[in-house]
Amino acid sequence: MTAEPLLQVRDLHVSHGKVEAVHGISLDVPAGAIVTVIGPNGAGKSTLLAALMGLLPCRGSVRYAGADVQALPVEARVGAGLSLVPERRELFGELSVHDNLRLGAYQRRRAGGRAAADELREVYVRFPRLRERRDQLAVTLSGGERQMLAIGRALMARPRLLMLDEPSLGLAPRIVRDILHIVADLRTEGVAILLVEQNARAALEVADTGYVLETGELVLQGPARELAGHARVIASYLGLKGATAEATG
Repeated sequence: MTAEPLLQVRDLHVSHGKVEAVHGISLDVPAGAIVTVIGPNGAGKSTLLAALMGLLPCRGSVRYAGADVQALPVEARVGAGLSLVPERRELFGELSVHDNLRLGAYQRRRAGGRAAADELREVYVRFPRLRERRDQLAVTLSGGERQMLAIGRALMARPRLLMLDEPSLGLAPRIVRDILHIVADLRTEGVAILLVEQNARAALEVADTGYVLETGELVLQGPARELAGHARVIASYLGLKGATAEATG
């Protein structure tokens, strides 16, 4: 008997006002897996994550850890183990790195969870640069450091499912590699990842399964390695370099 996915989405429709931006999407995120959703700007990727987090109303079925979470508010979803790192990162710029991280554990402490000391130590081990800058204001950090802080703050809530919205946006290739290496490490520790990315090459390299979203509809899905070799993905998202690699591989 196959275990039910940690996140199971069926026939999801999401609208902005009268305009439907996501049309009947179905996808699964198994426990401890990395699943990526790739596609062009404006495809509905961020809208999808916002709906899954409870930030936008939607129609369809969203089951997390075996339970229907459609009616749960954002706070309850965070308490259940879902965390979202938004594209804009949404840090508190006038607070220190340390205080931003502590705020990430607020919901769990409010519900009577343990103190944040253990999580802080783990985040600082994972992101040594944040430990070095723990007393700096978030607004003074580089783009890569801000992304590390945004992920670290999300990890303070002890998520079972971490949703990342365009973590590579605006970052140098070396920093992107560092961030995605950390994402891969999280999978080995049992954290499931739903990764939304325009950088298809980087996303498919780290993911187990991939979905291609275009104009609000899923047009392809399958193992990430197979998608990376699919002619449509190569032509639309990987470019000539990908096509050359496929021809000679």
